[in-house]
Amino acid sequence: MRSHQTTIIDIAKQLNLSNATVSRALTGHPHVNADTRRKVLELAEQLNYQRNQVAISLLTNQTHTIGIMVPEFISYFFPKVIIGVQEALAEAGYNVVICHSNESYETEVTNARALLASRVDGLIVSHTKETRNFDHFRQFQRQGIPVVFFNRVCEDMDVPKVVVDDYAGAFEAVEHLIQTGRRRIAHLAGPNTLPNSRNRLNGYRDALMKHGLPVEPDLIISYDLTLEKANIYVNHLLNLPQPPDALFAINDPTAIEALTVIKGRGLRVPDDVAIVGFSNDPLSAFIEPGLTTVAQPVHEIGQQAARLLVEQLTAEREVDIAPKTVVLPTHLVIRGSTQKGFSS
Repeated sequence: MRSHQTTIIDIAKQLNLSNATVSRALTGHPHVNADTRRKVLELAEQLNYQRNQVAISLLTNQTHTIGIMVPEFISYFFPKVIIGVQEALAEAGYNVVICHSNESYETEVTNARALLASRVDGLIVSHTKETRNFDHFRQFQRQGIPVVFFNRVCEDMDVPKVVVDDYAGAFEAVEHLIQTGRRRIAHLAGPNTLPNSRNRLNGYRDALMKHGLPVEPDLIISYDLTLEKANIYVNHLLNLPQPPDALFAINDPTAIEALTVIKGRGLRVPDDVAIVGFSNDPLSAFIEPGLTTVAQPVHEIGQQAARLLVEQLTAEREVDIAPKTVVLPTHLVIRGSTQKGFSS
């Protein structure tokens, strides 16, 4: 005969508490009296209580599981953000389920449906470059499940968001190139459907105009963020009758691909073409020459996104929390790809 396994109901009866109160105490809910939590945890240990997540979910209508959706794992950016998210959510007593969309809208929709079916308590997401319709995310809202966007955000959804100051980062990068004597600065931009791509493009343009340089359409190429296309477009720029003397890239993988192409054609970096990237990928410090890049507080992006979500999950039902957008600063890291002989 199987021995009786201690349940939440057993603990609740002995302490004369509701099942919901015991469940909240066991899962670290902030709105439980400290003395009550202590008594529940002590009795749970005495009775060798083994937490049954399914039973807790049925009692509280919460799974204490958060869905995280990201578009790719090629760059270091999204894995680093996820680490920040996981650390903050673990402190708050939540588990995570990570979904990777591989830059596919259809996969993203499938992942969203799977997370809804799994009854996650909240969603932290950065959408794919293909995403134009956000109804699969609005479905979370309709079911009362809070959503937080980061990096790639839906501007039409009134939910919390975490971004960096893409405009200021791009402006500083291009101004640095101008200050080192560059006058024909090309920009390999991301898809114009992504707000961060548009903001970086605007920073690029405004830096040129501030210093009296023309914004030349031939030097601006928006592309799909694949390295194959980056290779093609860098070669195209170098084949222009008047090739650029500098390049500002939408991200570090693009900048590193550009550096490889330029050196492969026998040109010197930065003497012939200077290069600036965006994101401060760890690899950017180890290539030759080192890549000048705009650094983002990647770990903090994840932590901020998690905190915004937990803020919504732990608020009293009658409290209306206005969605806010957290904008984090960037800073320029100068290396050898823009200044000869410079070492960071």
